[in-house]
Amino acid sequence: MYALVFYCLLIALASLAGGWIPVVIRLTHRRIALIISAVAGFMLGIGLLLLLPEALAYAETGPVMRYLVAGFLVMFFIERFFCFHHHDVPGRDETPAHGPGCGHDATVNHDHTLTWSGAAVGLTLHSIIAGIALGASIRADGADRHGAGLAMFLMIIMHKPFDSMTLGTLMAIGGWSTKWRHAVNLAFALAVPAGAALFFLGASMQPDQTFVAYALAFSAGTFLCIATSDLLPELQFHHHDRIKLSAALVIGMALAWLIASTHVHDHDHGPKPVDQSEATSKPHEYEHGPDHDH
Repeated sequence: MYALVFYCLLIALASLAGGWIPVVIRLTHRRIALIISAVAGFMLGIGLLLLLPEALAYAETGPVMRYLVAGFLVMFFIERFFCFHHHDVPGRDETPAHGPGCGHDATVNHDHTLTWSGAAVGLTLHSIIAGIALGASIRADGADRHGAGLAMFLMIIMHKPFDSMTLGTLMAIGGWSTKWRHAVNLAFALAVPAGAALFFLGASMQPDQTFVAYALAFSAGTFLCIATSDLLPELQFHHHDRIKLSAALVIGMALAWLIASTHVHDHDHGPKPVDQSEATSKPHEYEHGPDHDH
């Protein structure tokens, strides 16, 4: 629990600092593209190499995969109707990274038809789901492990400042005062802790370990959706820096693999729940002793 409080505090601070990113760091299109590539690779790796295997260690394959698909679809529709991510430098019309043949318009802003409130709804739902994933990962770790929780924390804290920067940029474009932007950013910073609290509230009402498994599988589905339908499409049309962007993607996946490889599943998850239909369909010879005579 102490780890969860510590992670949530750092994530909230990262969210609050997101609005200061353009001031502290000179963000270019190339730098943002490299960060997005690494985050996409990390998300893919965490979803496939850590969260999904961890969920399968707690529950049967069928239900786990259904929750994986559900997580993918929920996040897909959130992004479909709240197209809120902004993965470019605010206020820049052109960047040196865009050559004449890159096949990607640097001036395209997918948020131009949306108000900041629409972005706030989408980003808040996104953050609450991330908080649920963080809570489930820490619960899966137990008292003596930190691999899944640490991986989830790293994924969130790498992505959260850009979400906060997106929201602040849209409010600034809409003419909102600095005071209001800070107030909304403060409320938004609490979304991940709220999601983690929701998970533990649900877990306390249903102590069965399958709740953790389904939360992990659902979270894995959301990360696969974000990586494949949001982050990677931002990069696939970039003809510039192909090697650098590909290397960043591989580095992100390698980091996820490194964390997953240290998270060995030798802790006791308890027996998996078995469907009654599967139990009754077992061959009848399992019910007999080794010396039973037919």
